[in-house]
Amino acid sequence: MRSAFLIRSTFSLSLVAALAVPALGASPMDEIKQTTDKILSIVTNSAFKAPSKSEEREKRIRQAVDERFDWKEMARRSLAIHWAKRTAEERKEFVRLFADLVERTYMKKVEDYSGEKVLYEGESKEGDYATVRIKIVTKRGEDIPVEYRLKKEREDWFIYDVSIEGVSLVNNYRIQFHSIISQSNYENLVKRLREKVELK
Repeated sequence: MRSAFLIRSTFSLSLVAALAVPALGASPMDEIKQTTDKILSIVTNSAFKAPSKSEEREKRIRQAVDERFDWKEMARRSLAIHWAKRTAEERKEFVRLFADLVERTYMKKVEDYSGEKVLYEGESKEGDYATVRIKIVTKRGEDIPVEYRLKKEREDWFIYDVSIEGVSLVNNYRIQFHSIISQSNYENLVKRLREKVELK
């Protein structure tokens, strides 16, 4: 399915434009822009190019991701109606597995960033929620629209969903998770997530 492929192949580029150091009172777009410099400073730093530095490079990238993404909110929205039935411990484990799945699936692609252009199209805010619109221009000249949905917590903005060409990352996972739970049970979903995380 083209939409699923775009989510897999483009989310890595989306991360490049979305991982920022929080700036007090900064707008959602400001924080998204600041992220670009931070992540690119890691993936383009020659000091981290050596194979012996791969573990440190990945650790730094993951730390940057964790600073900007609200994994609990993303996991809650992805699990949807099944979240309310989970215990506190189940929720904690699910958030950890969800974050690990997304990071492990896409982090290696982030490291393959090779100069694709990121154009900032605009932002819109409504209370504590915001949408930042960007466009990724591939090496072949293709334009891929991406939207970040963010929620304000205190003075910072955190991403809780990414939409690529109108296809929501959270909704994509929600459909998959609901299907697995409906056909079997929640325990089977967790089992599958553990297996995927361990295989990466």
